[in-house]
Amino acid sequence: MTDAQQPADPERPACPEYHPGSARPELNRPVRERYPQIRSTSGYGDPRVRRTGPGPGAGTDQEPERSSKLTARLALAMTVVIGQLWGLTVVVDEWMEGNTGTAWWGAGFLCLSFLVVLGLWVLDPKDR
Repeated sequence: MTDAQQPADPERPACPEYHPGSARPELNRPVRERYPQIRSTSGYGDPRVRRTGPGPGAGTDQEPERSSKLTARLALAMTVVIGQLWGLTVVVDEWMEGNTGTAWWGAGFLCLSFLVVLGLWVLDPKDR
């Protein structure tokens, strides 16, 4: 009696587990027998597929001027954030060493850089 003909054992799974290259032929069956719901025409020949996706030009820049302006703003904002983080590190170090005068000048620099970024943001409100 083979494994396929034995009565169902509660400890064994109902379907044999697939192992590629198995010596047991029932585990080595072709893909179309293992997965009958997948047809060879899935996708391009499937009548349920009405459209192939977004139309031509999807994902390309429709307004390159706007894109370059936003990229420049992003680069400027990243530079300011990195500068503020560096400045904050310097200010905290100076404050912890007891140089409060230098720390206050550094805090003023941080506030000024924030006001510059805020001014650039207010400069062009129509592009938000």
